[in-house]
Amino acid sequence: MENEKQLDMPDNHIVDDLAELFKTFGEGTRIKILFCLSKEEMCVSEIANIISMSQSTVSHQLKILKQGKLVKARREGKQIIYSLADGHVYSIIGQGLEHVRE
Repeated sequence: MENEKQLDMPDNHIVDDLAELFKTFGEGTRIKILFCLSKEEMCVSEIANIISMSQSTVSHQLKILKQGKLVKARREGKQIIYSLADGHVYSIIGQGLEHVRE
């Protein structure tokens, strides 16, 4: 078939990693947390207060986001401060909001 289009398809492991990334975005609480962190870095109690959820729920979701490399954490005294992992995450949140608002 000479007319078949050739696509520069990523390797299967890249496709699987991308699917996992989008799965991580697939839960409303995690989106709220990412939105909070897109504004500024915060500790668990601040996030929990803003989104009106328990600290244990927020901590659990932050663990998933951290495992997905979407957030990072640093210790500041007795508190752990969370922020978005990098500018890519900020861009994904912004583009997602733009897409659903159209």
